[in-house]
Amino acid sequence: MENKEHQKEKIVSFLPTGDYYYEKAIKALEKEQIDKAYKYLKRAEELSPDDVRVLTQYGLLEIEAQNYEHAYELIHTAYSLEPSNSEIVFLLADVSGCLGLMRDAKKYAEQYLAQEPDGIYALDAYEILDFVEYEENIAEDVDEQDAEKLIGQEKARRFMEQGDFQKAIEVLEQLIEKFPDAWPAYNNLSLAYFYIGEAEQAHALLKHVLRENHGNLHALCNLAVFAYYERQEEELKGLMALLKKIQPYEWENRYKLGATLALIGEYETAYKWLRSMHKRGYEGDPGFYYWLAQSAYFSKQEDIAKAAWQALLALDPSKEGLEPWHTQSLATEEHSLEKNRELIIEKINSSYTSDRLFGFFMLKHSPHKQEIVAHPKWIDIEQYNEVEKLCLAYALGHEFQMETASEKSFVRFLQVAEKLFAVYGDLSFTAASALQLWFSIGEIALRANYAFKNPVAIAAAIDYMLQSALGENITKKQCAENYCVGVATLTKYMNELLTFVPTEAE
Repeated sequence: MENKEHQKEKIVSFLPTGDYYYEKAIKALEKEQIDKAYKYLKRAEELSPDDVRVLTQYGLLEIEAQNYEHAYELIHTAYSLEPSNSEIVFLLADVSGCLGLMRDAKKYAEQYLAQEPDGIYALDAYEILDFVEYEENIAEDVDEQDAEKLIGQEKARRFMEQGDFQKAIEVLEQLIEKFPDAWPAYNNLSLAYFYIGEAEQAHALLKHVLRENHGNLHALCNLAVFAYYERQEEELKGLMALLKKIQPYEWENRYKLGATLALIGEYETAYKWLRSMHKRGYEGDPGFYYWLAQSAYFSKQEDIAKAAWQALLALDPSKEGLEPWHTQSLATEEHSLEKNRELIIEKINSSYTSDRLFGFFMLKHSPHKQEIVAHPKWIDIEQYNEVEKLCLAYALGHEFQMETASEKSFVRFLQVAEKLFAVYGDLSFTAASALQLWFSIGEIALRANYAFKNPVAIAAAIDYMLQSALGENITKKQCAENYCVGVATLTKYMNELLTFVPTEAE
């Protein structure tokens, strides 16, 4: 028991803090490594949501990236924590102007000048006031209620992206209580409820929207997504027929309709709407390019699909390897178990830790990763132990810093699995058997604080142990050569691993 508690403490101890990621972001900015800085600040904000330094710096990067809604939410949160901070006041004026919130832009620019009449941003503040005066003569201002709705929606969206659906629900429920006709908030609230498994409540919210705001496209799309995930074929068929008749004018509605149709497999109609936006110069977020690439590829528009995927990778390099043409080729390989969605779901919901670890590893390499992660019931993080949570983080692309002995041991543990996967080339039955054996032995070794000093040799030892057990005609020399290690090294690690072979169910 003490050993288990000690291991848990060591695992938890190398989970970095928000301050840790903030310092790494600052160092990255000093080296002009903007992508790294953005990633570190995103993580810092998740861990320290009330750190004014993090919020301000993150907001600055979002302004530069023209993600003004999120920048406004970040900087407004920082302002609520330090309302007298003149730099934050100026940034709030700046981003308000970018969003067309002219009253806010004017108010905060004047507040900054009152605080810092000769400050470093004084000339910029006067320019904002001149801009507001000009815009007031030619454009309709967004009132304070719209600004409040925008802040609430953005905050809820960020919580949902982080998987914190309960906090998103709190924000959205407060929003609709104050603004009973805020239909986008109802739609997002229904998604949040669906993702925590409250399907009945999610459906009730959408039905309320459709009663009060007849024909609301986002509500209809969400109902179609729910029917798709719940395998309600007849309901989905009816909703599909309705959605394919809709002719949306606004880009927001075209995007929602196109993404929904692509998700449920109506690629040609999805492509029509998403491509219509792309032709007219729409520059979307990663999600837009993802669904454009998917719908284009399966509509036999491969050049458009590849161009869209390049645009996606420029915004989100982690999508490398998940190209629709790559996943399509996997689907033709009957022996590639990483494409078997049902098997992965079965493994990550197993009662055995080793099965769940194997399931997360398959998830990392699966073309179904996005669908499985998005489903409200297939992953229940509250039921996983610390090692399982770390393996899930690894599957989702988290980068470990390798700065402690425990972290190095954990990463090497996974490197053994990656080596086995690389040698076999895909998750064939034999490869899956080797990995299942590894996660059974390796999980015990991890709890015993084993160092996993030579992952390649350990992978060779596991492979040899499996093939010997299966009665395959293979020698240690042949197996060692497959992994470019010596026979003596293979034998050494095989003997070490034998001490961790499970002898009874735990």
